[in-house]
Amino acid sequence: MSRINGFVGRRNFLKFASVVGIAATTFGDSFWNTEQTAVADIHPVNPNSISPNEAIKQLLDGNQRFIDQKRQYPDQSLEHLRSVAKAQYPFAAILGCADSRVPAEIVFDQGLGDLFVVRVAGNVVSDTVIGSLEYSTAVLGSQLIMVLGHRRCGAVAEAIKNEPLPGRIGLIIEGIKPSVERIKFRTGDNMQDAVIANIQYQTEKLQESSTILAKLLGEGKLKIVGACYDIDTGKVNIIT
Repeated sequence: MSRINGFVGRRNFLKFASVVGIAATTFGDSFWNTEQTAVADIHPVNPNSISPNEAIKQLLDGNQRFIDQKRQYPDQSLEHLRSVAKAQYPFAAILGCADSRVPAEIVFDQGLGDLFVVRVAGNVVSDTVIGSLEYSTAVLGSQLIMVLGHRRCGAVAEAIKNEPLPGRIGLIIEGIKPSVERIKFRTGDNMQDAVIANIQYQTEKLQESSTILAKLLGEGKLKIVGACYDIDTGKVNIIT
C-alpha cells in the first residue's frame, strides 16, 4: 500500500477495508487467518506517537487544567492550524456522547489535531463507529481509545425507562439496553450504575467486534479504556 507522510493513503485504506469485507463474506473463517497479516501492514509509524498510558496522563492533566480554570489552549495557533492541514497525528481517539455539554477538546484542554473524536448519543458502538476508530488507530496511529460517557446521560435514562420512542431514536437506545440489564437487580443509584455499565459494555463491544482493533490490542499497540465525565464538576474519572 502507498503511504503519504508515513501513513497509508486514505483511498488505499478504504479499498483494503472493502476487500476485507468482500473476502470475509466469500471465504468465511479461513479468510481471517490471512487478514491478520494484512492488518499488521496498515499500522503506520506516527512521528508524534505517545504510549497509551502517557496519552491517558495527557488527557487527565488537561482535564485538571479545565477544572482549575487554568487552560493552556494548546495547539490552537494559526501556525499549528497550518501544520496539521498537511497531516494529522492525533495522540488519542475519543468515543464520546453527542451531548452538547461534553465537548472533548474543551474538557481535556486539547487543540487542533490532538484528538480524533467520534460522538454519538449514548456513546453507542455501531459499525460506523468501529470503522471510524479503526481508521484512527490503523491509519492515523492513535494508540489510545477512550470511551467517554457522562453522568445523567439522557440516552441511558431512556434505556432505563424502556418505552417506545419515535423515529430512529429507538435504534440508539437498543444499543444501550444490554448494559441496563446488567444492573437490573442492583440497589442504589440505578442511573449512575447504568451509565457506568454502559461505558463498560461499549468498551467491551469495541474490543470484541473488530478484528483490526483486537490485533492492535494483542500486539500492545493499542489500549481501550472507559471514562466518565461529571457534568456538574467537569471531572473525568477512568472506569476500571
